[in-house]
Order: sequence, then C-alpha cells, then structure tokens
Amino acid sequence: EAQVVESGGGLVQVGGSLTLSCAASGFTLDNYAIAWFRQAPGKEREGISCIDSDGNTYYRDSVKGRFTISSDNAKNTVYLQMNSLKPEDTAVYYCATSEYRNVCPTTHTSRYWGQGTQVTVSA
Repeated sequence: EAQVVESGGGLVQVGGSLTLSCAASGFTLDNYAIAWFRQAPGKEREGISCIDSDGNTYYRDSVKGRFTISSDNAKNTVYLQMNSLKPEDTAVYYCATSEYRNVCPTTHTSRYWGQGTQVTVSA
C-alpha cells in the first residue's frame, strides 16, 4: 500500500527547532513533487514548502529563512527543518505528494496525504 507518514512533531519553546520527516512507502518519493502543509485550529490548511524532482524548493513567505525542505532519496524521505519557531507556527503539519514531478501539490491536487504530526510552540 502506498502511503506517506509524518513524524517529528512535538512541543518546543519559542525560538526552538524541530525537524519533521515524511517517509514514503510503496512508491518512490523522488518521482513526485512533495509539499508540506499545516493547519492551525480554526484555520484553513495552507501550503508552506515544496520540493520538486529537480530539487527546486519553494517556501511560503511566512517561513522563508526559517524553514528548510530537503530530501534523502536513499531513505525515500523528505524533511522539513524548522528553526526560530514562533507561536503562530503551532499547527498540525502534513506532507503530500503531487501527481507530477515538477508541479507542487495543492490542498485540492495531491496524490497521497499523511495523517499529520502536531507541532506546538509555547511562548
């Protein structure tokens, strides 16, 4: 069964760091663009970062300079390194794959979604 599973969330203080992982099984992650999304309570899910099959990376303005997306093809895993965390980064974080190599997924155009991992940033 093809799936992606997120991990690495937790409780961290303001200014701290976390690294999230998105591990794929049943398919090769490198064949698709992968994105990280997040959803805070009472808010819509939003895309925050994407990496395509050529290694091009994209970031939402609110996380530029603080978050870094990367991939390890040998481990079939994509990571999201999050530094300088703020209370507004508190959310459930999801990864999702695109149907394509070089087109980032959106909330409405994705192939596989994970179950999410909670990130809580305390003031």
